Amino acid sequence: MSSIFFYLIIGILIFEYLLERMLAYLNSTYWRDDLPSELSGIYEVEKYKKSMAYEKDKHKFSFIVSTLTFIAMMVVLLPGGFAWLDFIVRKYTENPILLTLLYFGILGLVSSILSIPFELYHIFIIEEKFGFNRTTPRTFILDKIKELFLGIIIGGGLISLVVFIYQSTGNYFWIIVWAVIAVFMIFMTMFYSNLIVPLFNKQKPLEPGPLRNAIEAFSSKIGFKLANIYVIDGSKRSGKANAYFTGIGMKKRIVLYDTLISDHTNEELVAVLAHEIGHYKKKHTSLSIILSLLQNALMLFILSLFIRKNSSLSQSLCQAMSGFSGIPVKQSFQIGILAFGMLYSPLSLVLGLFMNMLSRANEYAADRYAGIHYDPESLKEALKKLSVNNLSNLRPHPANVFFYYSHPTLLQRLNALAKLKRQ
Repeated sequence: MSSIFFYLIIGILIFEYLLERMLAYLNSTYWRDDLPSELSGIYEVEKYKKSMAYEKDKHKFSFIVSTLTFIAMMVVLLPGGFAWLDFIVRKYTENPILLTLLYFGILGLVSSILSIPFELYHIFIIEEKFGFNRTTPRTFILDKIKELFLGIIIGGGLISLVVFIYQSTGNYFWIIVWAVIAVFMIFMTMFYSNLIVPLFNKQKPLEPGPLRNAIEAFSSKIGFKLANIYVIDGSKRSGKANAYFTGIGMKKRIVLYDTLISDHTNEELVAVLAHEIGHYKKKHTSLSIILSLLQNALMLFILSLFIRKNSSLSQSLCQAMSGFSGIPVKQSFQIGILAFGMLYSPLSLVLGLFMNMLSRANEYAADRYAGIHYDPESLKEALKKLSVNNLSNLRPHPANVFFYYSHPTLLQRLNALAKLKRQ
């Protein structure tokens, strides 16, 4: 059975690579040198040409990264590199927790080091070329150090706890692990902006003035208690703008990028916030958390079937990672997790498609809320500016939208808002 798992993993990796490249190719078939009529009034000719150049550079870079990643995976997988690493780590310890931490720590460190040249090229060549990059080498290095620190503390802590639960509770470990993940997710939803964001960015309350007055007036009008309105220094790393809603209950807050404030009128900013408030009013945040927890429960249950202790299925799954080398592989938690992750990816893809469909529907609903309770024209102008300033591809292939987009396209959103009348 191990050979079946091995060839199945190879087939899945090949399928995912070909699917990614096919979707990228389909997207390229929608490129135009001249300004499409449907984008007239949104993009100016020169700005559109710049967006197409940006899209083409990202396309070429994506091809190189995904191809090299695929080749690297095959180079490691086929001769049993993952099994070989397990064999080496076992020379130093047989403690299940230390073994797992060392195994994934080495994989994570190597992966992070190999990805650095590509990140540098993307940030300091592509993003710099099109005027987006604000990241300094010092900021980049500090970010990497902080990410490593968080990975060790949070990632290492969670892995240690999961292995301990697995070793202590047997085949029903997934229920306890699911409960731990649920608590962690809810905790991070509530406190992410308080604990993690300050390590990378400065946040400060929106100062009193016309913008804050307009936001508070709108919030009062719709009966939405909003005490926490923050501005984040997004310009520290990029010229791109954004806004997001985070937290639940008393910990809810709206965060505006400083780049967003500098590029939009107060009416447009209130419209963007009305959209974010619409997500909260429609309970999209709560629904997203519930669905994520259900997905995690499904994944952990299936995982528990594959890595049961002393089962032939689990042993076959682990042995599959020896590739063509034939290296004997002991049944282990870390190898089982790694192999299962590759086998699970097709189901993850299907679930991701469903979540994207739901997310797009939620975006329409939040747009409608903002259009009805505030002003559809202001939201339309804000969405246009965001897209143009970020050099967004406004004519993606429908297949790309179906597979990758969590938001409807700009034209779809504008057409939906055009049907609304201000309340």
